[in-house]
Amino acid sequence: MHETADFRKGLKVEIDDEPYIIVDFQHVKPGKGNQFTRTKLKNLLTGYMLERTYRSGEKLGVPDISEQTCSFLYADGDTYHFMDNQTYEQTEIPGESLGDTIKYLIENLKVQLLFYRGRAVNVDLPNFVEMEVTESAPGVKGDTASGGTKPASFITGLTVQVPFHINEGDVLKIDTRSGQYVERVRRA
Repeated sequence: MHETADFRKGLKVEIDDEPYIIVDFQHVKPGKGNQFTRTKLKNLLTGYMLERTYRSGEKLGVPDISEQTCSFLYADGDTYHFMDNQTYEQTEIPGESLGDTIKYLIENLKVQLLFYRGRAVNVDLPNFVEMEVTESAPGVKGDTASGGTKPASFITGLTVQVPFHINEGDVLKIDTRSGQYVERVRRA
């Protein structure tokens, strides 16, 4: 069992026989009364966001979740295919259960597949991915004085704001947690 003192971002808990992950939490110590914890939770099966408040000392269940390191192979319509790196067994996950994660899935990307009661339900991405820019407007000479940005698109459909010096074909490091540009890895 997890107590409110154990809460942290990314902790997986079970509420009403469904697995959730803590997206955000805040411990509150009011001047009067007992302390409590406000939480934002995401359902790992449906993607539904839930906000709950727990009194200090309340306990939540530990879900039957296991993780496997897998590689993303390909997308076939709205089905995404992954391969276990140890056993070479393939697993399919429907796109609707992956949400925005699909914008970061590139071929051969190593991810953590989450299994709930033996069924693949979600994907944990690495913190950073390297992706090649497929479309970006050219930077205009003289536009760099303000340190502005322009949109850059990738093959997965992701669009990120990047500095003016980034061109099509450049490989960029993108933070999957915030969806922001980190640095240019290779020039075209």
